[in-house]
Amino acid sequence: MSAVVLVGAQWGDEGKGKITDFLAEKANCVVRYQGGSNAGHTVEVSQEKFMLHLIPSGILYPETLCVIGNGVVVDMGKLIEEIDGLQKRGIDTSNLRISLRSPVVMPYHKRIDELEDRHTGIGTTKRGIGPAYADKINRIGFRMGDILTGGKCFRERFKAQIEYKNRIMEEIYQEDGFDYQQMLEEIFGQAEQLKKYLADTSYLVYTAIKEGKKVLFEGAQGTLLDIDHGTYPYVTSSHPIAGGACVGTGIGPTNISKVLGVAKAYTTRVGEGPFPTELNDFQGEILRDKGQEYGTTTGRPRRCGWLDTVILRYAVRINGLTDLAITKLDVLDSFPTIKICVAYRYKGQLLTEFPNNITILDDCEPEYIELPGWQEDITAASSMEDLPVNARAYVAKIEELTGVKAAIIAVGPKRKQTIVNSLLFT
Repeated sequence: MSAVVLVGAQWGDEGKGKITDFLAEKANCVVRYQGGSNAGHTVEVSQEKFMLHLIPSGILYPETLCVIGNGVVVDMGKLIEEIDGLQKRGIDTSNLRISLRSPVVMPYHKRIDELEDRHTGIGTTKRGIGPAYADKINRIGFRMGDILTGGKCFRERFKAQIEYKNRIMEEIYQEDGFDYQQMLEEIFGQAEQLKKYLADTSYLVYTAIKEGKKVLFEGAQGTLLDIDHGTYPYVTSSHPIAGGACVGTGIGPTNISKVLGVAKAYTTRVGEGPFPTELNDFQGEILRDKGQEYGTTTGRPRRCGWLDTVILRYAVRINGLTDLAITKLDVLDSFPTIKICVAYRYKGQLLTEFPNNITILDDCEPEYIELPGWQEDITAASSMEDLPVNARAYVAKIEELTGVKAAIIAVGPKRKQTIVNSLLFT
């Protein structure tokens, strides 16, 4: 059995798209298990860039089964756009499958998300993700299979929801409501375009694992954006952690063989919330500019800072990480000295474990160790031996501080700019 869960070990944007793409070449099946179109992966193939939001990165391999699991909230319009965009570039999408149980992001979810964020200041992507998950938990949402079958029961429920959402729009936000018939025709038309992709994906993935195929579970966002275990309330509305792969695909935990945590060689985050190692100086600007730290989905500039191993140790524990993938090591090429956060200082107390409360985290000062930089270009390195001594020492220190070995090290955005220390799929 070879089933690997790939998770973000920080606040998301760790370069999971590149690592997923690299592993997808060897996988028979790639499964997206949570999130929605609020996430984004950028994959570089030859001289081409592919920006994927809902579709798993394995779509670039025609023989790889690509699955959108039940834990993903599907914006049908965005998914159709993504499929059309790939097809126009010569990518075959016939290997895509979408869970019949996937919740649907409705147009009213996106509008309410935008209006709510004006008041909460969470900093959402305005893609309707939170409201769609909220409706799922409130048991008033709709799944792909509901729309596909349609019928009187669905229409009655949908009409009741439009009336309810219109009351929210008109009475709370003093905004115009939604037209039931117009929206019904829109979503029926979208479902018709997608119906050939719909399937019982839990059964497909289970069967692939039992047949001994190589299955990669792909998460969006990162550990610290998990709705339960992240820096709440500045989090996403789903479970990016490894446990989310089981719930989000209908696969039991005993089917998982390895958990790969992806972490940048430094730390970034988007949106609001505490960030102990954030650099609001020229060093932060160097990281942002050289690392091209701008959101795939929103284009927002990311906040940048030194690597935080308090966060990484937490990610190891929460996810049960068996391996690490360190990305963007090359972004640190120019620094004469590099810092690593090993603990926090809170009101005179040394904290080595990640706090449960963001009020405490907001008052934490990072405790750093310093390592000498290597100050040379490493983008052509293809093995650990090709790396400068100080770059190897930096990786070794991360392994020491986290207790997990680095299976993969990325020294650039392209597939070939990847060092493999151990095989994830055997």
